[in-house]
Amino acid sequence: MNRRQTLASLFGQSTSTLQAPIETIQSGLEVYAGDWTYAQASHLLRRSTFGVPNDVIQESIAAGLNATIAALFGSKELPDPPINYDYAEDPNVAIGETWVNAAYIARGEVVGYRNRSFAAWQIKVLMEEVPSIREKMTLFWHNHFSIANVNDPKFVYQYITLLRTYSTGNFRQLIKDIIIEPAMLRFLNGNQNTVESPNENFGRELLELYTIGKGPQVGPGDYTNYTEQDVREVSRALTGWRDLGYLSPNENSEVRSFFRTLRHDTGDKTLSHRFNNSVISNAGEDEYKNMVDLIFQQAEVARFISRKLYRWFVYYHIDETVEANIIEPMAQMLIENDYNIAPVLQALLSSQHFYDALNMGPMIKNPMDFSIGLFRQNQVTIPGTVLQQYPFYLTLYSFIGTMDMNYFNPPSVAGWKAYYQEPGFYRIWINSSTLRPRMLLTDVFSTVGLRARNGEQMVIDIFEIVAALSNPIDPNVLITELADLYFPLGINEEQLSNLKEVLIPGLPDFEWTLEYNKYLENPNDEEIRISVEVKLRTLLRTMLTMPEFYLS
Repeated sequence: MNRRQTLASLFGQSTSTLQAPIETIQSGLEVYAGDWTYAQASHLLRRSTFGVPNDVIQESIAAGLNATIAALFGSKELPDPPINYDYAEDPNVAIGETWVNAAYIARGEVVGYRNRSFAAWQIKVLMEEVPSIREKMTLFWHNHFSIANVNDPKFVYQYITLLRTYSTGNFRQLIKDIIIEPAMLRFLNGNQNTVESPNENFGRELLELYTIGKGPQVGPGDYTNYTEQDVREVSRALTGWRDLGYLSPNENSEVRSFFRTLRHDTGDKTLSHRFNNSVISNAGEDEYKNMVDLIFQQAEVARFISRKLYRWFVYYHIDETVEANIIEPMAQMLIENDYNIAPVLQALLSSQHFYDALNMGPMIKNPMDFSIGLFRQNQVTIPGTVLQQYPFYLTLYSFIGTMDMNYFNPPSVAGWKAYYQEPGFYRIWINSSTLRPRMLLTDVFSTVGLRARNGEQMVIDIFEIVAALSNPIDPNVLITELADLYFPLGINEEQLSNLKEVLIPGLPDFEWTLEYNKYLENPNDEEIRISVEVKLRTLLRTMLTMPEFYLS
């Protein structure tokens, strides 16, 4: 399928193209040496952050590729923890204070309000991030190490903080830490994995989804990269771990994991020929670390995670050329860098391949990207105090869920289907149910807006957006630069002509110049202002409903 026709098929323009060949891109990880213009800067920032306004793109152009990459990967403090924003009946947490280390009382509403606070807080973090790749990578790891239905928000807060801390850190160490993370122990029954009753849930996912991948089945219980024997032996090596503090009313009970020697299988674990018949000997509470080190001796681990990074940041289709020119070099770089993610990801985002024209624009934004990006790209701020903002963030969290993406609740242990389900991949995000809330969101914020908790109206300030353009009195420049901001590939002449018909139907260009100049000369004249605003909002609404706005 032609990458530039990704959405065309979704909107009924063509279905016959779905099986057409995909263009082969020959470029590799060599450093991008082309022009650094609005197109390249906005492409990088779209893929690595949740929406950026025009001024941030302009700053990136002035700074250059290397400085932008350095800023995206720069260290930053962890966000302040979530707070109790409205529940007055928690004796352990006053309104305005955090609950992340506080004991529970009778479960019911205390757990409920903390879950609501936690969901709202996550949206707040995304809305307020400075340009950084950390949140895109945190969501990447959440998709990779999916958990759901762990109904203690303190457990999930600790889990997401771990992912955020390791966002571009060491992959091998993250694997070791996630193995004994309390939320993961509960989600995949690791806390029930004992010598008397081995539970293979986590051991299976560790091999299949987290480290090396399954590969084609080549025989009974043999999946190319590991076997059923390996699942059993790895699971034995993981026995003995438990979690502590789940929904605990004890004020001294911290959320943590611990090891019980008597529940651990102390026998030798012999892996299959896929791991050179290696033996994992008893090492007590350190045994899982030795087991992970053994798995990471297989080069396929580096290829496996490189493919997942590629699909997250570049495109879902990986042909033989991409495998040879991109995945294999990424994997070798990952091994050479002791499985530190940052150098490899920096190389990918700085590569000639990343800025190839065919890699700019074919990705469909996921619901978080689409929704958070709409606010951030258009600089829509949430008014009021933090206690007033939390309810709105919670509403937005729930609304994004109607688009089939609930943060902290992926549909399966494999994450969201858009990143692994063939042949649809990203196209899975768009269907008759999920398209409607996307269109509703853009309609509301491009026209009337929403009323915030403090009574203020939240709406795109179209005059502020337009004033930042280079020459908004020229309708061609106005529309072209808005298209550059909102669309990854800009627009063609036919689209420009059609959008001018929306802005000034049937009128010559100079009519817009006269009217906008009149507004600039009389900004307080309500009649003139309303006339210009109606035209601009009609244009904005039209552009935000175009298929191109759904692309990244």
